[in-house]
Amino acid sequence: MIVARNCAVLLVCGIVFAACGGKPPAATVAGPAVATVTVAAGDGASGMWWDGVVQAVEQAVLSAQTSGRVMQLAADVDQRVDAGAVLLRLTDAEQRAAVDNARALLHSAEAQLADAANRFQRASSLAEQRLISRDDFDRIRAARDSAAAARDAAAAQLAQAEQQLAYTVVRAPYAGVVAMRQVELGETVAPGQPLYTLYAPGRLRLEVQLPQADVEMLQPQAGASITLPDGRQVPAAKLIVYPSADPLAHSTTVRVLLPAMDRPPHPGQTAKVRFAGAAGPAGIWLPEGMVVERGELSGAYVVDAGGIVLRQLRLGQHRDGRIEVIAGLAPGERVAADPVAALQALQAGRAAAVVRRD
Repeated sequence: MIVARNCAVLLVCGIVFAACGGKPPAATVAGPAVATVTVAAGDGASGMWWDGVVQAVEQAVLSAQTSGRVMQLAADVDQRVDAGAVLLRLTDAEQRAAVDNARALLHSAEAQLADAANRFQRASSLAEQRLISRDDFDRIRAARDSAAAARDAAAAQLAQAEQQLAYTVVRAPYAGVVAMRQVELGETVAPGQPLYTLYAPGRLRLEVQLPQADVEMLQPQAGASITLPDGRQVPAAKLIVYPSADPLAHSTTVRVLLPAMDRPPHPGQTAKVRFAGAAGPAGIWLPEGMVVERGELSGAYVVDAGGIVLRQLRLGQHRDGRIEVIAGLAPGERVAADPVAALQALQAGRAAAVVRRD
């Protein structure tokens, strides 16, 4: 974290990388004024930062509920569909035959029930006149009840067959985006086989696993800041802390609900979450403009009493236009705010030193 800023007249030395073990020369030449900043241990960017995975609140894997061969694919990946829109059609010859058979059985059962009902009506009149025995009347009534039960069973069988026929057409349960298609045209599918993965882009969330010690410091009412994969930062709509922890990993799940956005991220992408109201790990952070890239090496111009040194740094995360310094800097050291000005000062000092030697 930057805690001070000053401008000093510096003694200039050659460019030296700390990793190479080099030392500044004994002879130095006064150079022009270079603006510097003093660094100190930071506060972890004012909160804990964690990686989370974007999830859709409404996401479903649509599986086959009947067997058949794929005869039509009406939707593909990254396509928006409306609620009830047809996604896929299967061959339905077998299912239609089952419906016709069940309908015929229902007609037969209804005919038998009508005959049994007529017999029971005539038997009731005879029983009132005591023209038939009680046993005969009971058998006629049982036949009528059996015919009614057979009719109900046939109706249920027809409903089941019609449902199997309806399963040959797969429809979207809600308006959303097709995230994945797991079948191809002409493929034979079986019940339970995944067909499509669909999600609604309107409601998204992140799930973060936090150690138990960090969860105790977390204040859900303080909110959180989310850095999306494209660099945008949005505030969390709501934080939900699970009431139980994982007994094996000793971590607790925190759900971070995203607000409504014009360009929402895709499920499966990673985003960073900064929880407010909880201290993060200490560290040194520099603005990206103060870091110098030399091939595969990264460094910064460090200023001390001996002059300017381009010191190699080991860098970490990039956040909010700043870079974490894992190794190479210590609190209290001064770093040139403008690497270009520091390089020009070095070049001017070297040129002046050559003139003096001549």
